[in-house]
Amino acid sequence: MELEAAKMIGAGLAAIALAGAGVGIGIIFGNYLSGAMRNPSAAQKQFPNLLLGFALAEEACALQVATSLASGNRASPQPSG
Repeated sequence: MELEAAKMIGAGLAAIALAGAGVGIGIIFGNYLSGAMRNPSAAQKQFPNLLLGFALAEEACALQVATSLASGNRASPQPSG
């Protein structure tokens, strides 16, 4: 296998975290809406927690994308032969 192909495959595998972030954000908002429908008076008090959970899930996604891009673009030594 070519070295460049292996790098691309590794970067693609590292980008799988995007799916995890999407699932996490969906769970956060789904649970918030479920709780807000059950107890509407408590929804306003829980909204800051919703935003915090969303921000943390997005931050994890952004770090993973940055790691994926950094690992895929790493310079490699050229063969001498």
